[in-house]
Amino acid sequence: MSNNLSPSIIVFDVNETLLDITTLEPLFARLFGDKHMLREWFAQLVLYSQTMTLSGLYTPFGEIGVGALQMTADIHEVTLTDDDINELKERMSKMPAHPDAIPALTKLRDAGFRLVTLTNSASSASPAPLEKAGLNAFFEQSFSVEKVGKFKPAPETYQMVADELAVEMSDLCLVACHLWDTIGAQAAGCQGAFLTRPYNAMLPASNVPTPDFMASDLVTLAEQIILDTQG
Repeated sequence: MSNNLSPSIIVFDVNETLLDITTLEPLFARLFGDKHMLREWFAQLVLYSQTMTLSGLYTPFGEIGVGALQMTADIHEVTLTDDDINELKERMSKMPAHPDAIPALTKLRDAGFRLVTLTNSASSASPAPLEKAGLNAFFEQSFSVEKVGKFKPAPETYQMVADELAVEMSDLCLVACHLWDTIGAQAAGCQGAFLTRPYNAMLPASNVPTPDFMASDLVTLAEQIILDTQG
């Protein structure tokens, strides 16, 4: 454990951690002939969101997502239409919950944890993606980085959650399937719970903080957090 205190509030990343982005694969299979191009696009989306923050600039995540799709298409000499862009937006708004999400959230809620979300995505009109996926009722609040105009893993994003909830950073544990997110949270003073979903793994390099919790499925990760608190 990197922190002697047990967290009381679990902060969930949303995209890919709770919601299944593989439902976007048919679009990439149709456009590029390879469903795995989803991963190249997503990597560009993350890279350029962080680039904007490091450069002191801000563009909404969804807009960067559309731009990253156009960039990826240009690189691979694929012509995009408005219908393709609309399909991306539609699919992103309707991503289903991973099968392990509701069982894990139920365990954590029943164990007495407060649950919130923190996403790079901008706030959206109801029904929001979490509502459509049937997860919204588990969370007392949903936070977007748009409030601070910086993307995760900027420390201001995690600090915003602590400030809004009037708690210490050590009261928070971030759950994410992206190591860059748990690294940022831990560096900011939170605990980190790393979910090793497919296409996500540890980075063996110096000064990379070891996650406080780590598992390949959300239920096991929740059980680790609960056991640590009860122990």
